[in-house]
Amino acid sequence: MLYKSLIFFFFVLAQFPLSAQDYKLLKDISYVEKSESDLYKQERCKLDLYLPENKSDFATIIWFHGGGLEEGAKYVPLELQGKGVAVIAVNYRLSPKVKGPAYIEDAAAAVAWAFNHISQYGGDPAKIYVSGHSAGGYLALMVGLNKAYLKSYGIDANNIKGLAPISAQTNTHYTIKKERGQSMEIPIIDQYAPLSFARKDAPPILLITGDPKLELPARFEENAHLAAVLLSLKHPQTELFQLQGFDHGAVYAPGCLLLLKWIAALEKK
Repeated sequence: MLYKSLIFFFFVLAQFPLSAQDYKLLKDISYVEKSESDLYKQERCKLDLYLPENKSDFATIIWFHGGGLEEGAKYVPLELQGKGVAVIAVNYRLSPKVKGPAYIEDAAAAVAWAFNHISQYGGDPAKIYVSGHSAGGYLALMVGLNKAYLKSYGIDANNIKGLAPISAQTNTHYTIKKERGQSMEIPIIDQYAPLSFARKDAPPILLITGDPKLELPARFEENAHLAAVLLSLKHPQTELFQLQGFDHGAVYAPGCLLLLKWIAALEKK
C-alpha cells in the first residue's frame, strides 16, 4: 500500500496537455436490453460515450456520478476531456424509486456493455478503468470487488484494468442503510460493503479522498481501512491518497488528474 498526503495537486494538470486529436460525444446509448419493459430502467439506464477519433486501442474510463444514490446525472468530467482516453459516463436508477442492489446491478450492466462494445469504437477492452465520485466511487468498488455482479454477464471482474474510486464509502452505503431503516451514523459492513469483498487478486486499486478535516465524516478513515485490509491480504497494487485542502465536493477534480497520472503509469507496464 502506498499512502500519500498531498497539499497542492493542480500542478499535475500541466502534465496532461490537451490532445491535438478530435473527440466526439455519443449521447444516451442504452445499456439494457431493448425488450426491457421497466420504463424507469429504460429512462435511466443510458450512457454517454466520449471518445477520441482516428485513434485505436485507447484506454476507457467508466465514470459513475455521485449524489448519494438518490440524485445526480451522467457527465464527462472536464478534467478527463481531451486527454487521449475515452470516457463512458453512466446514468443508473436511483433510490427511493429503486432499492439496493438495483443501482449496483445497473453499474455492472454498464461495465459489461463497455467490455462487450468498446472495441467497436476503437477502444481496447483490456484497458477498462472503473471510477466515479462519492456514490459513483462506491458503485465502482462494488462492481470491481464483488465478482458476482459481473459474473452474471460472463465477465471476470479481474479483467478490469483498475479501480479508482474518489471519496467512496467502503462500508455499506448510508442510503442502503436508510432504505432499511438503520442508523446513518453507525457503520455496517455486510453484503453491500466493498470491504466485505476485499481480495488479494483484485485489479489495481487507487483510493482517493479529500482532507479529513473537510471531508464527510470518517470518509478518509473508511478508505484507509480498505487499504489496510488489502495490504494484509497482500494485494500488490493498492494506493491511497489524501488530498489536503479539498472537501468532499471539490476533491473529484484533482482526483481525476491523479487518476490520469495513475492510468499513464499502468499503461507503461
